[in-house]
Amino acid sequence: MPQDDQLELLENAEPIAHGRDLESQGRSGSAIQDYFQQSSHPIAAFFFIGFRLGALLTYLLGSIFTDNFTLVFVITILLLAFDFWTVKNISGRLLVGLRWWNEIQPDGSNKWVFESASPSRVNNAADTRLFWWVLYGTPVLWVLFALSAIVTFKVSWLVIVVVAIVLNMANVYGYTQCDRDAKKRWATGMAARSALGSLGSSASGLVGKAFSSGLSKAFGSR
Repeated sequence: MPQDDQLELLENAEPIAHGRDLESQGRSGSAIQDYFQQSSHPIAAFFFIGFRLGALLTYLLGSIFTDNFTLVFVITILLLAFDFWTVKNISGRLLVGLRWWNEIQPDGSNKWVFESASPSRVNNAADTRLFWWVLYGTPVLWVLFALSAIVTFKVSWLVIVVVAIVLNMANVYGYTQCDRDAKKRWATGMAARSALGSLGSSASGLVGKAFSSGLSKAFGSR
């Protein structure tokens, strides 16, 4: 009898484990679906994730499907370039209302230019979380890959990683400074509006007092 009970438990355990796996997969799929339903710009979010994930997967798994390192190198660099341009010009502007670029001055110096949406714009919370988490998280992964390439003496692969880190960190620096600049301008604007409001109310009070005083004197003289 104990053996029969053990066999029955084993037979029931497999369907239960399978059911839990399906449930976990369903939850992850539901989370992704929920995000794209909540997102204000799902297409921009898709390409924001797609190019970065594509570059990472090509770097990690490209050698499994082909022995041609040059092909893997070219595809990864192209995906990194597409990602850099998309994040810099489209993803940040749509997902968090920020944009940056660099201008070369006549004297040869660089000037960082920051652009932000109106303070009255309310960013989508899901888009904001996705943008900042992915923006800061991706360079961390590439740094880990760089350490792995150094330890294993894969100099050719290290070239790809260095390019990835440079392009990703450029966007990290640009958007971090852009976000600080936007908050600073917003705070300055709020202070200026508050000061103008205080001056306006003070001026109105003085005019009212002067007007009241004039009326009282006029009627008092009669």
